[in-house]
Amino acid sequence: MSKPAGVRTPKATNSDRVVETISHIILAVWSAIVILPMLWTLFSSFKSSAEIFTSPFGLPGSWNFDNYVSAWVKNNFGQMFLNTVIVVGASLILVMLLGAMCAYVLARFSVPGSRIIYYLMLAGLTFPVFLAIVPLFFVLKNIGLQGTLPGLIITYVAFALPFTVFFLFSFFKSLPYEIQEAAYVDGASEWRTFFQVMLPMAKPGLAAVAILNFLGLWNQFLLPVALNPSKDQWVLSQGMASFSAAAGYQVDYGALFAAVIITILPVLIVYILFQRQLQGSVSQGTSK
Repeated sequence: MSKPAGVRTPKATNSDRVVETISHIILAVWSAIVILPMLWTLFSSFKSSAEIFTSPFGLPGSWNFDNYVSAWVKNNFGQMFLNTVIVVGASLILVMLLGAMCAYVLARFSVPGSRIIYYLMLAGLTFPVFLAIVPLFFVLKNIGLQGTLPGLIITYVAFALPFTVFFLFSFFKSLPYEIQEAAYVDGASEWRTFFQVMLPMAKPGLAAVAILNFLGLWNQFLLPVALNPSKDQWVLSQGMASFSAAAGYQVDYGALFAAVIITILPVLIVYILFQRQLQGSVSQGTSK
């Protein structure tokens, strides 16, 4: 395709080439730091413990799924995987619904004290999680939800809500008011305007914050360890910690690496499928 007349292509200077070369080298090194350990973990998940120690960097002698069966069945990772899906799925739905509604009201309406509420939400982002562990433990115990999946879901929603509101606030703030007014003129109620008009227009922001929340909730460790002691209600992060420490030096490393792959595979799949929405939405949200 020919270039339009009068359009000049800037020439790359020597300094530009140096910066580009250094950037590519840094990215290559960083990619190797991230990818190589994951590949090593994947290959080790098909080896026995003896083979891991005798040939740590070689390919597996036989590609079988015994380690995955051992991790999934014998070490109860199947139940923990189901618990994690329930907790993260329910938490994600609730935090997205509540966060979107809260961000919409704060961004679009002049509610008395709305600015104070918004700043309190921002303050929640700076609150260290470990400072709330003891109060949360007694609160959940007093209401009968300590050591249960509903109690963990409520806690996840509470800690993910400030980030969700902060992220979606700019998206709802930037939406044109004319469309909202047109919905009112057509007779739409506040609820219908929100769910059928404004919420679909904020879909890029919703996609981005949903992915970020999923990653954070799936990898959550401190909250379930402190607030979810019942072994039948364990999530994957608790199972991984227990599995690696239970047998001391007699750990079945092949099954342990298989458990690691089981834990990170859903996160990797979600990120690969939705990385385009994440990149576009983050850049759009930060530019508004």
